[in-house]
Amino acid sequence: MSHNLVFIVMDSCRFDSYSAAKTPNMDRIGAGERRFAYASWTSPSHYTYLMGMVPHDSPQHVFASEVYKKDFVKWVDRLGIDGLSFKSFIPNLSLPKVLQDQGYRTVGRVSMPVLNPASHLNRHFDDYKLMSNHNDFAGMVEEIEFDEDEPSFHFLNLGETHYPYMLDPKSLPHISGVHGVFKRMDDTLGQDTEDQFFDEKQMRDLHQQQIKTVEYVDGVLDALIAKAPVNTHFIITADHGECFGENGYFGHGPIVHEKVLEVPFLEGKKR
Repeated sequence: MSHNLVFIVMDSCRFDSYSAAKTPNMDRIGAGERRFAYASWTSPSHYTYLMGMVPHDSPQHVFASEVYKKDFVKWVDRLGIDGLSFKSFIPNLSLPKVLQDQGYRTVGRVSMPVLNPASHLNRHFDDYKLMSNHNDFAGMVEEIEFDEDEPSFHFLNLGETHYPYMLDPKSLPHISGVHGVFKRMDDTLGQDTEDQFFDEKQMRDLHQQQIKTVEYVDGVLDALIAKAPVNTHFIITADHGECFGENGYFGHGPIVHEKVLEVPFLEGKKR
């Protein structure tokens, strides 16, 4: 039987936040490594992952087409399905479509409003939902079900590692769009207001808080691993990183900086 697949995206989690965190449950899945996202913010990065691609390691002296070809072939081992290749993903370029065609039940749970069901991201999912709580990986785990007679694909976007990193947003300066993305960006339109930028200490504290949220996610992961059948394949990564004051930058999106593209990547099967 084909392997179940759990694809977890820790939103905004930069690599060094993951590497500084204590992650005994992620370590059970596989060794984490530094890779690079294809985009600097949530939506385009998730579109890329749902094409069947994963963060790259920025190889030198190679043709991009060869990198993509080898990446797509790896789905054979991940899923236990012979013959998968780049051609399998044509013309839809959709991981959930390929899996549906292979008899998978496809389930998506997301935390970011830009990934809501009205977006194109929910195509080829049997069950796709925007969680009402920004920080509800635990709720996702409660909802996940595995069927011994039908393989399943669970695609999870986690908000815990995204600003405000499980802190009370009322205790932080208001920054347009970074929490509940786009919901209130027009609220102060036409008003002479300017968001207050974080100082150096606040930046350090926020980075430490993101590390804590990674550890929180790792704790919740234990219940999901216990729930998953043997040979379930896990992929754990991030859609992009985050700047915490480097070169005067905070956050991600319209920012060209290495820290915004550095992400953790690990994968492996439950044994």
